[in-house]
Amino acid sequence: MKHGIDVVPFAADGLNAWRMSWKRDSAVLGGKSSTPTKLSERLPVSEVFEQGDPFDILHIYLDCVPLACLRTNGTPVVVTMPRFFSPDSLSDYKHFNTQAHYVAVSEAGKSCELDYVATIHPGVDLQRFHFQAGQGKYLLFMESLTEAKGAAPCIDVARETGLPLLLVGDDEDREYFDRCIRPNIDGDSILHLKRAEPGMRKKLLGGAYALIQPFCNTDPFKFTAMDALACGTPVIALNREGVSEIVEDGVSGILVENPEEIADAVPKAGQLDRSQCRRRIEARFSTDRMVQDYRELYEKLVRQKEGEKCRPWGFYEILSEAPNHKVKRITVYPGQRLSYQRHQRRTEHWYVINGRAVVNRGGRNIDLMAGQAIEIPVRTWHRIGNPDPEELCFIEVQTGDYFGEDDIERLEDDYGRLQSERG
Repeated sequence: MKHGIDVVPFAADGLNAWRMSWKRDSAVLGGKSSTPTKLSERLPVSEVFEQGDPFDILHIYLDCVPLACLRTNGTPVVVTMPRFFSPDSLSDYKHFNTQAHYVAVSEAGKSCELDYVATIHPGVDLQRFHFQAGQGKYLLFMESLTEAKGAAPCIDVARETGLPLLLVGDDEDREYFDRCIRPNIDGDSILHLKRAEPGMRKKLLGGAYALIQPFCNTDPFKFTAMDALACGTPVIALNREGVSEIVEDGVSGILVENPEEIADAVPKAGQLDRSQCRRRIEARFSTDRMVQDYRELYEKLVRQKEGEKCRPWGFYEILSEAPNHKVKRITVYPGQRLSYQRHQRRTEHWYVINGRAVVNRGGRNIDLMAGQAIEIPVRTWHRIGNPDPEELCFIEVQTGDYFGEDDIERLEDDYGRLQSERG
C-alpha cells in the first residue's frame, strides 16, 4: 500500500514466480521463471487467466508460455519482457504482438520485430544502498570469474594503476580460474572473495574506487552497475549492450571502446563527483520511479479499455474470448445505430435479448424482435440500429481467426469515424 496500490499476488507450486495482476488502484509485481514444461506447471497459469475478469490488468514476468491463455478473458495483459529470449520464443511473442502489451527493461534489449508500449527500467531500492562519499581504495570486479566476463584483464589494470583489485565471484570455470586467476591472487594487491552476502555486497560496492565491467555479453541491463552507482561508486565499462542507458559517460562513470582503455580510464573515474552517481540513480532508476511508470501504464491501459467499450451509439461487455471466438453483450441507445461495415476475417451471429433491431444485411432491412437471431457472413456489409425509445440489447457471437478492431471496414458512419479513419 506504499503507493496506494493493493498487492494481489498469484503463486503456484512448481513455478518460481509471482503472477502480476491489478485491480482498480491495486497491483502486484512478479518474478521470472524458466519455461514450464509439465502440464502441472502450466495449469496454474491458465487458472490465473480464468480468474482475470474481475481485474483491470494482468501483469506477467514469465516467459511466453502464459500468452497461450491470452484470449481467455478480456483483461489487458502487460508482459515485462525477459532480458533474454530465444529466436524460437520470439516467434511466439510475435504471434501475440497485437494483443499483449510488451514492456522492455532497456532500449538495447528490444527486438525490432515486436511492438512495445513502454520501456521501464528496473529500479534500485535506495533504502538498501547508502551513499558513501569517500573515495574508495580498491578496484572492484563483481561477476563470475570466467573468460567471457573478462576477469583476467582486470588484474592487468590493477597492476598498471597500482590500485588493489578485489574479485568477487564464483570460479565456475575452474580451468580458466586455475590458469588465469589463481596464480595472481596474493591476498594483498589481488584478492578473491567467492561470494558476498547482501550486507557485505553493499559495503564492498560503496567502498570501491570504481566498479570495472570489462565484458560484453547479451545482457541488456547491468544490475551491479546500478547498485554501485546507488552507493556513489563510478563505473568503468565497455560502451556496449545498453550500458550508456545506465552510465552517463564523464558524469557517473567512464565508457571505453575496448578493454585496453580501462587502465587510462581509472584516474578519470577518480575525478568524478560521487554524489552525481547517486543522483543519476535517484532520478532514473529508483524503485519509486519504476512503480510510478508502471502505474501510469496501467492507468493508460484501463482508460483505453474503458474507451474501447464505450461508443457514441452505446456500449458493450465482453462475455467470452478465445482464439476461435469472441462473445459480446451489446447495448444500443434509443435512436442510435452502428456504422455500416463489414469484416474480412470473422462471421457474426446476433441474438436479440430485448428491444427491437433493424438490421441491414447486404442492403436489405430486416426487423428483429427479442428471441430472434440473424447470421452476418464474412465480408457482408451490415448494420444494426435501434429505432425505438428503449435500449436495444443483443448478443454478438464472433467466429473466425481474428477479432481485432482493425478488421472493421466502414462504408457509412453517423459519428464522423469514417473521415478520421481516412485521415
